[in-house]
Amino acid sequence: MQDRITRRQFIQAGVAGAAALAMGRFAIAAPAKRRPNILIITTDQQRVDAMSASGNRWAKTPAMDSIAAGGVSFMQSYCPYPLCSPSRGSLHTGRTPHELLVDHNSMHIAKGIPLSGQVLREGGYDTGYAGKWHLPASYPADGIAGFEVLNKVGRGGRLARDMDEATLKVATEFLRRQRSKPFLLVASFLNPHDICLLANPNAITDELWKRYGPKDGAELPPLPANHALSLGTPASQARRARHGNWEAQRWRRYRYAYFRMMEDVDRQIGQLLHALRQSGQEEDTLIVFTSDHGEGLGCHGWTGKLHFYDDEAAVPLIVSWKGVIPAGRSDKDHLVTALDVLPTLCDYAGVAAPPVVHGRSLRGVIDDPKSAGSVYVASEMAVGGGRSFMIRTKKYKYMVFHEGAKAEMFFDMDADGGEMKNLSADANLAAEIDRHRKLLAQWCKLTEVEKYPMLPNPKTERPARRAGGRKGA
Repeated sequence: MQDRITRRQFIQAGVAGAAALAMGRFAIAAPAKRRPNILIITTDQQRVDAMSASGNRWAKTPAMDSIAAGGVSFMQSYCPYPLCSPSRGSLHTGRTPHELLVDHNSMHIAKGIPLSGQVLREGGYDTGYAGKWHLPASYPADGIAGFEVLNKVGRGGRLARDMDEATLKVATEFLRRQRSKPFLLVASFLNPHDICLLANPNAITDELWKRYGPKDGAELPPLPANHALSLGTPASQARRARHGNWEAQRWRRYRYAYFRMMEDVDRQIGQLLHALRQSGQEEDTLIVFTSDHGEGLGCHGWTGKLHFYDDEAAVPLIVSWKGVIPAGRSDKDHLVTALDVLPTLCDYAGVAAPPVVHGRSLRGVIDDPKSAGSVYVASEMAVGGGRSFMIRTKKYKYMVFHEGAKAEMFFDMDADGGEMKNLSADANLAAEIDRHRKLLAQWCKLTEVEKYPMLPNPKTERPARRAGGRKGA
């Protein structure tokens, strides 16, 4: 993600972090003129283009739009792994999924890697977590390290909407507490994740269609322009495309339901923002809004996540603080990632970041949009017996898959934003493709990929214990 200069800065930051550890793990880095409250709002399975603020006419999202209107929206924002647990772990640690030992869903974060709640709590914050976590108990039994767990989210045959109502209730109660210190609150909503249940029928599918399906005469969204497979799609990726036998009308109904789920969770986010205003703390609160990964929604014949196309890997990331952060800016130039969130929070809070993080604070590009950002960002997956990676630079995207035979994809994102033509065999781009391979090698060295052999999926195999991880970590 970073160039060599920035890598040296990481080493320097590690020295500073070690000094902070000696003084009490995460001491306050420097007195801040104004230490904000911090509200992290996350949705599950939200594409970067699923808000009306991003120009989507099929969903009305006034609450999310209001966050965008009050801050900086990063439009080139990528998740570290297009799957729930690995991406959530990275969001709250600034570390890559393979370092966390979270190669699949429902795996424990490695022992000794601090979470955002620990970092901010030891920096003087009151910390609470409401909603979906999707990483097993962290350090304390049935808890999340560094956080007061405000509710436990279990499916229990319920719609995501109903689970999100419970999250909204406890998050609102947390906001209204009287306290003498700033707070960090994570409000982790589940919708529009229920779209997964419409792709794979289950016990509550009928109830979902009743709530979110189109009524007679409703206008349906069209098929996406990139509905077909990309030209030059490797055989392994073509086989992974899902629901290729769906007719156009079914795809359109599916897309319609997704946008209704977006509107449902937006309404709940709006109520949370109203509670923040009513508590008199809006002007003292830094808001970060993001999601763990996107949704195929019929692009390339895909539903769900687990691909590096922008449809699955690009997510919203908005940073807002009324009166402090510039309002209403859409940043289309800087590449960002969920790995940047924890360093950014620490920067604004005046708290030392952990000694090892692989993101960078976004405060510099927020304050000065002309300043240089990351040269590239990376994402990864552990699918089909091997690790796959994505490298995204300003103009290009490189993907390499290890599912049986090695396969590569390469896209010119300026000319082909829908990622419809794989250019990996284009001789005219051989030098660029090789540059991206070298950037990936740099990233793998920086994050020590070779130290972390891929773990088996706990849903299909019993994982072997590895040094550095433990149950409950």
